[in-house]
Amino acid sequence: MAPTLYDEKPEIGDLIEIFRGTYQHWAVYIGDGSVIHVAPASEEARGGSRSMMSVLSDRAIIKKEELWDVVGTDQYSINNRLDNKYEPRPAHVIQREARRLLGQEVPFCVFQGNCEHFATELRYGKAESRQVHRAVEVGVGVGIAAMVGMGVLAAAAAFFGSGSKERKNKS
Repeated sequence: MAPTLYDEKPEIGDLIEIFRGTYQHWAVYIGDGSVIHVAPASEEARGGSRSMMSVLSDRAIIKKEELWDVVGTDQYSINNRLDNKYEPRPAHVIQREARRLLGQEVPFCVFQGNCEHFATELRYGKAESRQVHRAVEVGVGVGIAAMVGMGVLAAAAAFFGSGSKERKNKS
């Protein structure tokens, strides 16, 4: 998805996708220039190399920060990609839930409880991460390709290996 023009103002409840290079960080716009997001306690708002270490954390804190502090020099887009699948919750419900969750320490897991899960649950009431779906699809594809490749090698070894045994037996 192409980055949003920075003069486009997000609305309360919009999902903010921040492009960090090898992954995307997600936050929810809650008004007055602020977002709420989940990140390991040691993570700086602007990400950077320490953000990649977040995959090793098993706990995170729900933080409210200025949008520009979280985005930093990265590009971002407003990405309410699941609006065609789920009904977004009303803005006042998102704000109320954000205030209730703010500052809480929560379990963090890249595969089951990451920043994208948090953001989609706040907007839609459903935790979902397309990054995880894509990673699983790629992993499954690589695994299947590896199994097929091993099967072809095993069949070739059996076929060519048995021919050399037959030649030895005929000698």
